[in-house]
Amino acid sequence: MEYGVSVISVIPLREEPSDKAQMVSQILFGETYKILESRKKWSRIRCSFDSYEGWIDNKQVFKLTKDDFDACEKDPNIKACVDVVSLIQEENENDLIAITSGSTLHNFENKKFSLGERSFEFHGNVNDVTENVRDRLLNYAMMYKNSPYLWGGRSPFGIDCSGFTQVVYKLCGIKLPRDAYQQAEMGQTLSFIEEAEQGDLAFFDDNEGNITHVGIILND
Repeated sequence: MEYGVSVISVIPLREEPSDKAQMVSQILFGETYKILESRKKWSRIRCSFDSYEGWIDNKQVFKLTKDDFDACEKDPNIKACVDVVSLIQEENENDLIAITSGSTLHNFENKKFSLGERSFEFHGNVNDVTENVRDRLLNYAMMYKNSPYLWGGRSPFGIDCSGFTQVVYKLCGIKLPRDAYQQAEMGQTLSFIEEAEQGDLAFFDDNEGNITHVGIILND
């Protein structure tokens, strides 16, 4: 088994090994994955965060050793970028890399973090776990208010409904699966809308009863 991590802002995760294939999700900076299959131009991977599988271009693969991958999985100092856009700079390099909210920062301390043997300086803000969770959910959700819809998207520059709820909850330290129907199986089901509180998830079904949409409930 081989392992990897995203060292660019966003990696498209595709349904098939082709640039023309549907994008089913995205891997944000710092998110790790297992490599299930390797071909000449494409690799099939399983995302560590939500176990979602798909194909990524080998030009965007950055491999980790098993020890580095395991260290990322057990990292007690993990943080997430909460700015719509933040800048990072690799040690001893002049170039800046733009990353989006929801990006993962491993081994974070004093505005610095690392991925394997690579070290970075972070210019931005990270998630605060001391605030009330429901207040944080609302604040982070509002960052995406004017984001365009994009099937499979997980960034402020293009996002779908379940990508939105997943990343907003991620910023609060809560893991959700990738798709709306999977998220509907989490947590506790409420009998009436009046029981809902700010930050709860609302699910919508089609004529056949299949969950096709999800949103975050506000106070009003």
